[in-house]
Amino acid sequence: MKTLAISVKERLNVGKTNTRALRNQGNVPCVLYGGEKQVTFYAHENDFRKLVYTPDTFVVDLDVDGKKTKAIMQDIQFHPVTEKILHIDFLEVFDNKPITVSLPVVLSGVAIGVKNGGNLMFRRPKIITKGLVSNLPEAINIDIEHLKIGMFIYIKDVVIEGAEFLAPPNSVVVGVKTARAAIVEEEIVEEGEGEEGEGEGTDSASDAKSSEAPATE
Repeated sequence: MKTLAISVKERLNVGKTNTRALRNQGNVPCVLYGGEKQVTFYAHENDFRKLVYTPDTFVVDLDVDGKKTKAIMQDIQFHPVTEKILHIDFLEVFDNKPITVSLPVVLSGVAIGVKNGGNLMFRRPKIITKGLVSNLPEAINIDIEHLKIGMFIYIKDVVIEGAEFLAPPNSVVVGVKTARAAIVEEEIVEEGEGEEGEGEGTDSASDAKSSEAPATE
């Protein structure tokens, strides 16, 4: 996985007054948990831009007043109006303990079905994945050149050695539909005629299972 170094300062005083003062100065209050003790700290909002405003997932090398810790961003809160960063939770990472992260999916190539007039259906730009940090890649790379119209790639078709996906195995990751299917999908599912009808039926069932997956994806 990609790494990003951020230097932060430990918070010695906590509470609403201190938190408000930090935010007024453009700082973001944070919490690090998962280790021997919970650590509260802060840094300027600009220091978190490369971590927050990107589709990539990072292991963060936190430097808390000289003490270095590996962590991942676990949760983030934004202001409902200004969308400024209000708070970030970090989880400490250990080499021998698996972590759960949302990895981006990168598609390579142009599907044969798209060249023949089909529409690409990219259902899962991120997949929640569990594994040791050493086993987790920067992204999940999927070659789609072989996909013809009516063909789909499911969670069960994707393999990362030493890691597992926390999503239903029959969930669609990516596939190719006909242009008509993209417009009148429900009608085709009901008719269930021919190979495309069968493909749509499978896709519909996968969609139902996909809705059961964690909302963080």
